[in-house]
Amino acid sequence: MLVTGATPLAMLDAVALDTETTGLDARTDRIVQIGLVALERGRLAPQSVWERLVDPCVPVPAQSTAIHHITNAMVRQAPRFAEAWREAQTHIRGRILIGYSIGFDLAVLANEAERAGIDWQKPRSLCVRLLAATANPHLPDYSLEALASWLGVKVTSRHQALGDARAAAEIFIAMVPRLAERGIRTLAEAERGCLQLTEQLETHVRAGWSEPVTRPEAIRSFIAVDPYAYRHRVGELMSAPPVIVRADVPVREAMALMQRRKISSLFVSETGEAGRPGPSYAIATERDVMRHISALGAEALDNRVGDIATRPLVCIRDKAFAYRAIGRMDRLKIRHLAVKDDAGILVGIVSARDLLKLRASAAINLSDRIEDAANAQELAAAWSQLPGVATSLIAEGIDAVTIAEIVSEELRAVTRRSAVLAEGQMLADGLGAPPCAYSVVVLGSGGRGESLLAADQDNAIVFAEGEPGGGNDVWFAALGERLAPLLDEAGIPLCKGGVMAKNPQWRGSLETWRHRISDWVRRSRPEDLLNVDIFYDLSPVHGDRDLALDLLDSAYEAAHGQITFAKALGETAARPVTAFTMLGGFRTEQGRIDLKMHGLFPVVAFARALAIRHGVRERSTRERLTALRTLDIGGDAEFQRLINAHGKVVKFMLAQQARDMLAGVPVSNKVEIAALSPDEQAELKQALRVIQLVPELVRHLMFG
Repeated sequence: MLVTGATPLAMLDAVALDTETTGLDARTDRIVQIGLVALERGRLAPQSVWERLVDPCVPVPAQSTAIHHITNAMVRQAPRFAEAWREAQTHIRGRILIGYSIGFDLAVLANEAERAGIDWQKPRSLCVRLLAATANPHLPDYSLEALASWLGVKVTSRHQALGDARAAAEIFIAMVPRLAERGIRTLAEAERGCLQLTEQLETHVRAGWSEPVTRPEAIRSFIAVDPYAYRHRVGELMSAPPVIVRADVPVREAMALMQRRKISSLFVSETGEAGRPGPSYAIATERDVMRHISALGAEALDNRVGDIATRPLVCIRDKAFAYRAIGRMDRLKIRHLAVKDDAGILVGIVSARDLLKLRASAAINLSDRIEDAANAQELAAAWSQLPGVATSLIAEGIDAVTIAEIVSEELRAVTRRSAVLAEGQMLADGLGAPPCAYSVVVLGSGGRGESLLAADQDNAIVFAEGEPGGGNDVWFAALGERLAPLLDEAGIPLCKGGVMAKNPQWRGSLETWRHRISDWVRRSRPEDLLNVDIFYDLSPVHGDRDLALDLLDSAYEAAHGQITFAKALGETAARPVTAFTMLGGFRTEQGRIDLKMHGLFPVVAFARALAIRHGVRERSTRERLTALRTLDIGGDAEFQRLINAHGKVVKFMLAQQARDMLAGVPVSNKVEIAALSPDEQAELKQALRVIQLVPELVRHLMFG
């Protein structure tokens, strides 16, 4: 996994380093020993340790030997620094370095490299001592022994490079949850926290030490991506319609059909009929046929093709991005994926051959790392790759609204996997399996497919039957209580507005939800409808999909013709909040403008309210505005300008959020104006001026 500033400390791949030297002057003293201990996914890797004595080419002073017990005789036959460091680098392999007062070690290494004529590139690093001061600023003593005592770490082989490196590693691991309690969870947040300790950093500089931590904004975190895999959907690449045969067809006939049609697989069902849900079918491939013939010889050709077909069928949605298909094939080690539509009906097949044009990349397996995650920490590690992916896709010129769709896909995947893990916790806690069919749904921007990197939790649960406070409701309340912290630990924070399935108003049976929706549409005051509108962005992510979609149908039917309800929703977009000062500049706070308030919210609220008013079922803002254009309700040119302006606002917000996450800056919906070029500022001003017309459009199209 590529380490970026967004990588969780709890899942960090790193190497703890320590050096023993001839003295304590980093400018002149020499290395006599180097020790390395690896951390893999935030855990000590005891099998990955390395230690070497080093010939300093100068006498080892007796006072130094008294501390580390390394004598002149011991280093006489040892390799010199250049050789030892080349070997050390094979163990470090570009990973983050961790150490106690590591600024000293880095300075000594840099000076040794200069003497040896080695091109020194300062590695990204973290200092355990500074992290301790960040995690607990009230400790009276920050010696290594004091930190070990505070955290319950046993120190052995003190003043030996390997022993001190291991101590630093174990102290770091023990400190990670303490840092999380102070809101420091990622590498960049840790770096930024250490860099705020200016007094201690100045002491390091005066001593001639290197800067002990890397400044995260100086690191360019790009993840290699193939833009084709993020521009194109599976439906564009699949072969359709699917070729289907009955299960009782002989293998011989199935093989002949594949040869005639020049295909490498076909689907099998008892009836051979098309238009059925994906799980109704199995798949038989050329490889299945060849394995069968290899095992049984010629007589295999007369057997039923249904007997050699593979079940269950592995499917992917036709609207999924191509990178998801590549990742799934790689994870499952298969060469074919069945393709289904939104209703779950089999519509085609995509093969590895169809995807050969796409290059593999570090980002390709993002979604399947989520699907494989065994806990919240592994989910967080996968989710942390998104800022780097987003940054690279922006650089590749991928449409920002498309990137937001990709982020939304992964947000929904994290929510789905968290629901699976929460179900597992329920079983482990003795609370049993789900008492009835249910669906976990994502609301708001995640449901619309417009999530940015500052997304929080907006989710709900609908279950088939049961009264509020009844046995079923109690079970799903417990599920929601487990789901929320899993998502929070995975990097998707708790919703400040409380839109989470653990809360009663966002959980209920189908009947309860229908009564709730009926109550909504009878209301007329916008202040009574806070958070209601995001329900109409609903997207099911786990469980019984049809249950959630039936509920959404009910919501649209209940709202159909309820003009007062739609107008009440529209009024929130009709309240003008200018993005500009009286002199025409951006209205900023601490140099940043809130683009959710001034840019996203008016367009999203307008499109959603008008879509509900006219029964438009599309979820995304772009699709809603595009569909509304076709209804001949006026404002065609304005709709197109809003679509363009919305895309530009998304682009600027996404780029800022990616920069902030990678730099350890708290992520928000505010964009730093000074970070934009003059052309970008002009582009943003033009987009916001278009969006300023939304209140007038609301009055004209909803209240006129």
